[in-house]
Amino acid sequence: MSDVFKLIRVIMYPEFSDEYWMAEALKRADIAEQHGEIPVGAIVVQDNQIIAEGYNLSITEHDPSAHAEMLAIRQAGKKIENYRMLDCTLYVTLEPCPMCAGLLVHSRIKRLVFGASDEKTGCAGSIMDLTRHEKLNHQIDVTSGVLGQQCSEKLSSFFKRRRAEIKAAKKAASSQD
Repeated sequence: MSDVFKLIRVIMYPEFSDEYWMAEALKRADIAEQHGEIPVGAIVVQDNQIIAEGYNLSITEHDPSAHAEMLAIRQAGKKIENYRMLDCTLYVTLEPCPMCAGLLVHSRIKRLVFGASDEKTGCAGSIMDLTRHEKLNHQIDVTSGVLGQQCSEKLSSFFKRRRAEIKAAKKAASSQD
């Protein structure tokens, strides 16, 4: 879609902006956090409708592959009865890791929109870019930093709280000795 048509769509239908959809992904991140998971949420949008959603469940499911993106893409494939997401957009609150970036390339997703960059494992531009690698058979249109501050703050506050809880538990354990 040309930039002019994107602008017209956003002006006429502001509910279909990237910020609108990222806010929806953030709602899924809230659910992950309520389950004690790292707060990452994802949605798959096709024709201006959410067709799939996911949030991190790696801790709950004891499954290192249960990332928000993985779960959303799996659900989307079942919904559209196809393993290729040629006309879909994935919105995710954190830049995909190598595993998830590879999944997105294999799914042939048209577009990826993420919020917070991941300077440790991000593979959509931070430490490497699997999503647009010229030697791979598919490149993805990537938009980064959408509601990036909110996405980053959600993760930062989660890890700050988690570290404080661990410190308090260690202190309590050592005082019982």
